[in-house]
Amino acid sequence: MTPGAAFERSVATVAHIFIAPSRGAPMQPLIRVEALTETGLVGDRYADANVRRGPDYQLTLIEIENIRAFEQATGHALGVDAPRRNIVTSGISLNKLVGQRFRLGPVLAQGLELCEPCALFRKRTHPEALRFFVGKGGLRARVLAGGFISVGDSIFPEACHGRNAVD
Repeated sequence: MTPGAAFERSVATVAHIFIAPSRGAPMQPLIRVEALTETGLVGDRYADANVRRGPDYQLTLIEIENIRAFEQATGHALGVDAPRRNIVTSGISLNKLVGQRFRLGPVLAQGLELCEPCALFRKRTHPEALRFFVGKGGLRARVLAGGFISVGDSIFPEACHGRNAVD
């Protein structure tokens, strides 16, 4: 299979972008944001090394499909900003990107670990969210090569040792 072939059937894209300038601040929607190498997103609280707990706090992503599945399963409306992730994706299984390099438009990132829901997420949404989003809460990633990420940008894995990250 050629690199990116798994995406020929459905295009994976950046659906929404959010930053929060400080802990607990409302998520601010953007249509374009600069990702800084080994830092994070300009204007986001975790771009500040004094706030960031480690490289896994540079960038967070979540699938819009899981947000919609929560709404369908529970009957509770959930805004796309409610999970407090930086990038809301469409058309990709983020869990398959753990340990993989991938691109968000021109930006190169490395999937580090699943981003499990926390008590703050439950508090800001619904009690059922903590249980529902286990294994579906998104991905923590590191920015390996910066650039600008825009809503609508394609998301695709980097070819890695002759195999595709989502095979």
